[in-house]
Amino acid sequence: MPRPFRPVSLEPLRRRSKRTAGLAVLALAAGLLAAAPAEAAPADQQRQRDFAAAAREFGVPEHVLLGVSFLESRWDFNAGTPSTSAGYGPMHLTDLREAGTGTHHDEGGEDPRGDDARRAKLPVTPPPKPPPPGLQSIDEAAALTGQDVATLRTDTTQNIRGGAALLAKYQREAGDWYDAVARYSGEKDAAGARSFADEVFDTISKGVSRKTDDGQNVTLAATPVSPVRAQAENPKTECPKKVSCLSVPAPYQELPNNDYGNHDKADRPKSQKVEYIVIHDTEGYWDTAMDLVQDPTYVSWHYTIRSSDGQIAQHVPTKDVAWHAGNWYVNAKSVGIEHEGFAAKGTWYTEAMYRTSAKLVGYLARKYDIPLDRAHIIGHDNVPGTIPSTIKGMHWDPGPYWDWSHYFDLMGAPLAGFGRPGSPLVTITPDFATNQPAFTGCEAGGKPCPARGSGSVVLRSEPTDSAPLLKDIGLRPDGSASTMDVSDIGSRAETGQRYVVAERRAGWTAIWYLGQKGWFRDARTTSPAFGLVVTPKPGLATVPVFGRAYPEAEAYPANVPVQQVVPLPYTFSAGQRYSLGTMLGSEYFSATTFDPADHVVVKGKTRYVQIQFGHRIAFVRADDVRILPAF
Repeated sequence: MPRPFRPVSLEPLRRRSKRTAGLAVLALAAGLLAAAPAEAAPADQQRQRDFAAAAREFGVPEHVLLGVSFLESRWDFNAGTPSTSAGYGPMHLTDLREAGTGTHHDEGGEDPRGDDARRAKLPVTPPPKPPPPGLQSIDEAAALTGQDVATLRTDTTQNIRGGAALLAKYQREAGDWYDAVARYSGEKDAAGARSFADEVFDTISKGVSRKTDDGQNVTLAATPVSPVRAQAENPKTECPKKVSCLSVPAPYQELPNNDYGNHDKADRPKSQKVEYIVIHDTEGYWDTAMDLVQDPTYVSWHYTIRSSDGQIAQHVPTKDVAWHAGNWYVNAKSVGIEHEGFAAKGTWYTEAMYRTSAKLVGYLARKYDIPLDRAHIIGHDNVPGTIPSTIKGMHWDPGPYWDWSHYFDLMGAPLAGFGRPGSPLVTITPDFATNQPAFTGCEAGGKPCPARGSGSVVLRSEPTDSAPLLKDIGLRPDGSASTMDVSDIGSRAETGQRYVVAERRAGWTAIWYLGQKGWFRDARTTSPAFGLVVTPKPGLATVPVFGRAYPEAEAYPANVPVQQVVPLPYTFSAGQRYSLGTMLGSEYFSATTFDPADHVVVKGKTRYVQIQFGHRIAFVRADDVRILPAF
């Protein structure tokens, strides 16, 4: 276990705080920023003034207060909605009475394994455990500030005061600002709490400035600290250094009736290249996820990341295949990462979780040579159904409130890219904070969701705001139009995805999407992109679209049942073009018995092209299409 982080420049603060817990002004190496007089500050500086005032009132170093808040919420208000771990406001004061409940994991009929060679595995998810008591901080903040709980949830000024009061109390009890920050994470697990504190003090060292989701300009000036930090050793895990990573193994175990669970032994990348990293959310709390992944009768994934502090747990070695994505082809070629939280109720993810997850994805991408783009780093909502009958049951996490743009910025791979102005290939890049689609159903069917930022762009059948949404014949075989329900991805493009422009009119752009033109207002919605596009070969009116890239029948050995390659119910017609994601060989990982000696990878001669066909990716045969530069 790594030794606790000890910022050298905080040592004088420790000695002085032991002599006088009531000290109101404390300095790190560069000292505190002086707050501007209230009457001189513009309206968009109010939050900066609130941090300064709360720091003075409760004797908290201002940069410590700013650093903690940034790691929780990036100083955002988030429309007064709870985070995925029931936290409110810039200081993420938690209130379990408003905690989220599950949606997508307890609806629909997705088989997480998604392998036609075995009977469908449809595990029944038990009711989620309540979140841990440490995540009920708002009552303590109310007692310390004299403010009621409702005010602390909805008033940013009082919310910041509540967070400052808690930090001051924790420092008085611990005698150490580092330990106070670690305790603020709300987690009893020492390694995860230290990891949170490390990230806070790293942020203080580097500094950061941004405009919040409600238009406030906030700056944390870089304040040099000199950490004395041991390298994280992470025994028995595959994780980057300098993060806390636990080993919580998923069982590989024989079960009655010739069954077994809850993953498959493999030898990747020697046996198959790992092409994808799939981002999920748990639709439950950490403790529930830990119980489920250790159940041999349940399903599995490779990693889970905790919301409050970014703690990582690894469950399945990355060389092995977990049962997580609902599509066996994708499972066999991916690593699955679950994030504690909810796709709809509880609509924002903590900065601590984003940062740790980005470090993990960057580490895995380097290890397996996976490009950092949205053709390879995909959400569960981007995984295609395997055959027509499975499309409707596929899951839609992490949902429209996952900030893909910020996530890729943290990985050092911005999604906007560099393309020629007017390029027919565009990347979806709306401004997350101001892009606020009017979704419904976050808490109850048909009820409007809170207005808040999203990476989703809603597509319409004509260039007017009143036009119906597009049709997704796989989700709605009756041919009805898609809806604004938060779970309905049938007419929705997502940040980072690339599409080909089909038409432009004044103020509107149409992209090719599921065989249709999908229209959206183009102001600040896309960025031009370089890349390749795919279109049917001359003479072909249409080409079939598939949900998996399986080999031709002749490739299967006698002891492996042939897997059918069944087209999805969509039309890819001549004249349409779609963005090329990657070129792929045809493969099927046959693993239907407990003995890994029986597992075999079938590789065919058929080549496939991955395309961004709708909200989900899809595959077409290379022999059916032309690949062209996007000029």
